[in-house]
Amino acid sequence: SYLPWFEVFYKLLNNLADYSTKGQTNEMKELLSVLYKHPVPPANGSITVQMIPYFIAPDPKALPSIPESRNLTELVVAVDVGNLLQLFASMLFERRILIYCSKLSTLTACIHACNGMLYPMYWQHIFIPVLPPHLLDYCCAPMPYLIGIHSSLAERVRSRALEDVVILNVDTNTLESPHEDLKKIPADVVAGLKVRLKRQAASAGSGVAHAFLRAQTLLFGGYRDALQSPEGPVVFSNELFLSHKSQSMREFLESAVHLQCFKEFIDGRLKMLNQGKEPDDVFEEEVLHCGASSGAC
Repeated sequence: SYLPWFEVFYKLLNNLADYSTKGQTNEMKELLSVLYKHPVPPANGSITVQMIPYFIAPDPKALPSIPESRNLTELVVAVDVGNLLQLFASMLFERRILIYCSKLSTLTACIHACNGMLYPMYWQHIFIPVLPPHLLDYCCAPMPYLIGIHSSLAERVRSRALEDVVILNVDTNTLESPHEDLKKIPADVVAGLKVRLKRQAASAGSGVAHAFLRAQTLLFGGYRDALQSPEGPVVFSNELFLSHKSQSMREFLESAVHLQCFKEFIDGRLKMLNQGKEPDDVFEEEVLHCGASSGAC
């Protein structure tokens, strides 16, 4: 499915597994048929099917919460704050990233949760939650990627000519990186993110997701100051975006404006604005919150 409804589908699969275990093949087929024919509900809309308890369609604007979000929960349980910071920086700079794990469900959860770190941006490159053995040469690709590998294939992957690859081993909670990306992000942003993650990592709620959102807001929330509409459509000015910034922030943004995830984010915002629509999501709410407090989020 194209719908990122991980929790809903996890529950549905459990129901289907129960039917399969009990040999109730007809009931399983009937449930699949009913779900296939049912129209996609709106955000927060509920679906009631006679054979299973009702479920509610997720709100795409809501931040993932622990423990409701299995993806984020598994990532936070398996990976410590230090490695989460390194992983976030590697994602932000669009590196080649390999993630190893011996449990496929944890592997896919971590891969999808990593993508969520970038919100309101999204990974724009090769994205393979579980790479099959016959496609291991993808690990030698010259472009950025985020790929999950079962731990049993780790040695076969390492025997290949890997260049500038960031490797996270979820089983051992170890991360190897040839880059120093974390040092390229303004120190105050990293320090704030670290404090918030340490405070929220063991807590229920959306605190972890909000910590990454706050970091993204501090880094990119000033994009609106760089919007111009000189007798025509709204455009984005790199020069304005880089002006009036601290030296460390300016150095970071000079690299960031060339990243594909940032370009796609700006293009998406410009498209909305030029269609007469006002961007309305939790990122924009966070930008307003930070602006209201003089930027001291």
